[in-house]
Amino acid sequence: MNKKRIVLAVTGASGTIYAQKLAHYLGKMDDIELHLILSSAALKVMKLETQFKVEDLTEHADFIYEQDNIAAPPASGSWKHDGMIVCPCSMASLAAISQGLGSNLIHRAADVCLKERRKLILVIRETPFNLIHIRNMETVTLAGATVMPASPGYYHAPKSIDELASHMAGRILEQLNITHNLYKRWCEDSQR
Repeated sequence: MNKKRIVLAVTGASGTIYAQKLAHYLGKMDDIELHLILSSAALKVMKLETQFKVEDLTEHADFIYEQDNIAAPPASGSWKHDGMIVCPCSMASLAAISQGLGSNLIHRAADVCLKERRKLILVIRETPFNLIHIRNMETVTLAGATVMPASPGYYHAPKSIDELASHMAGRILEQLNITHNLYKRWCEDSQR
């Protein structure tokens, strides 16, 4: 069976819970080959804001790359995959991607997505935005990326932070046409 290759890159923005939820869900799918790229800043932020261990991100990945491994498969346009998610995406990574700077594997792999016209989803995590952030979002959008602020919905009546993270992870997966059961969609129950 041919598996879909999905690249998940985790940067040093707040919101590691979203990356953990995605890694956990994608890694358990039989038809997904998960390639995980971790930045050193992501590991520091994860330690500061969560109780997660590195294994909570890596245990379900088929392949794991450090940000400095510029020779890893996702750095090449000839290596085929079905989409890349940068989650959470720091404003520094957004800026590097919008300017085409391939200074590490995350930035290079995102640049490859844009030049090869592959799906690239940037789950940005910042508020408020300054004009530089907005212009960088415009630039990557015009280049073909999808910008998704980490803004979970509330119409599914979440009862926990985990349910909020599941909602956001589900919305991200929908951008890659990956079926999931992470939350109830609008009007899925008979109460509405």
